[in-house]
Amino acid sequence: MRTRRTIDVILDMDGPPPSEGVLNLDKPPGLTSRDVVNRVARLLPRKVKAGHAGTLDPLATGVLVICVGPATRLIEYIQRMGKTYRSTFRLGARSDTHDVDGVVVPADDPRVPDLAEIEAALASQVGVVEQLPPAYSALKIEGRRAYDLARAGEAVVLAPRPVRIDEIRVLGYEWPRIDVEITCGGGTYIRSIARDLGEALGCGAIMEALARTRIGVFSQEEAVAVDDLDRDTLGQFLRPSLDAVAGLPRVTLDDAALADVRLGRKVPGDAEAGAEVALVDAEGRLVALGEADGRLVQPRKVLA
Repeated sequence: MRTRRTIDVILDMDGPPPSEGVLNLDKPPGLTSRDVVNRVARLLPRKVKAGHAGTLDPLATGVLVICVGPATRLIEYIQRMGKTYRSTFRLGARSDTHDVDGVVVPADDPRVPDLAEIEAALASQVGVVEQLPPAYSALKIEGRRAYDLARAGEAVVLAPRPVRIDEIRVLGYEWPRIDVEITCGGGTYIRSIARDLGEALGCGAIMEALARTRIGVFSQEEAVAVDDLDRDTLGQFLRPSLDAVAGLPRVTLDDAALADVRLGRKVPGDAEAGAEVALVDAEGRLVALGEADGRLVQPRKVLA
């Protein structure tokens, strides 16, 4: 049974709906990330924005972080956080999307690699590597999504990109399926790892299942089921915007410094020169992000 973290209600639920914070949702299969954002947006006051911090394909499940209101300006910080996935790869097949949602073509009389070969092939993908994104991806080519071009039958030319893959751990193997746990940085395509594994082994491979179990401080164990979210529970499940920048040093502002930050003025704060700093009020709420300059901090992004 999933355990849930108890989160303070941001606003009195008898008042207006909450309009700022971060949601850690457990995306079910079959929904796009945009579908989930739209569900959240319908629960918010008019003109309050919502956006996700990292796409999950429709077949994928797990952690989908949704930022609400001013917290949408923090999406880039969540995207930088390390991620953990669990996935099942099917050996002995290829597809145009590199997963089971595409046109799957079984390999003719595929060779059956042993576990040592598989682990060696996966190890070659660990580190900062050049990874070719799938043609069916949300990357843009001259303003158009790559998947739109691919679906229209147009040529999709994408350049390999550097990604950071920290670890690939084999959890189980029984031909033709292999279960893996992958820890990586942003921008990594798990489907591409499956494709490259299959080509290295000479038998082909596609992604059959995928769950994102962690993004930084956001875990699947604490994630909220999308169907549990409604106008009455939204405030209960919204986490503080400060969670989006959990790794940054913090400077607490007194009333005078708080007023200065809102005017864009430097405020006292000890941090390494050039470091990015989270500026919080006396209640620990995120007010702004700033850049340290000696014993002062220059506000760069004021949220409150």
